[in-house]
Amino acid sequence: MRLLLDTHALVWWWTNDPRLPARARAVIADPVNMVFASAVSAWEIATKHRVGKWPEVAQLIAEYGSLLRRSRFQALAISMEHAHHAGTLPGPHRDPFDRMLIAQGELEALLIVTADPVFAAYGAEVVW
Repeated sequence: MRLLLDTHALVWWWTNDPRLPARARAVIADPVNMVFASAVSAWEIATKHRVGKWPEVAQLIAEYGSLLRRSRFQALAISMEHAHHAGTLPGPHRDPFDRMLIAQGELEALLIVTADPVFAAYGAEVVW
C-alpha cells in the first residue's frame, strides 16, 4: 500500500499516542507499505504551534527531518498540480491543510490514514 498520513496520524505515530488505532499502526509499521508525510503537515504543525493551538509539538518541529528519516517516511512536496487541485476541490470544507491532503491523495493514488470523516466525504480512500 501507498499511504499518506494526515497530520494528526503523523503526530500520534511519533508521540505513540493511544488515539492512533491498532489498524493504522499496523499499516504504518508494515515495511512493505510506502508511507508519505506531506509538506502540508510540516506547515500545519508549525502553524498550529506558533498560534498556540498545539504547544506540545515543539520537539517534533525541531526534529521533523530526522523523525521522517528514522520513521522511513517519504517527504511529499506540494506541486503546482497539487495546489491547483486542492484549490478547485468542490464543497464547503475550508481547511486548506485537509484540502491539500485530499488533493495529494487523489493525484498520487495514496490511501489516507486519518480519523477525519471529511476525507471520505470527498471520496478519498481512507485507512483507520
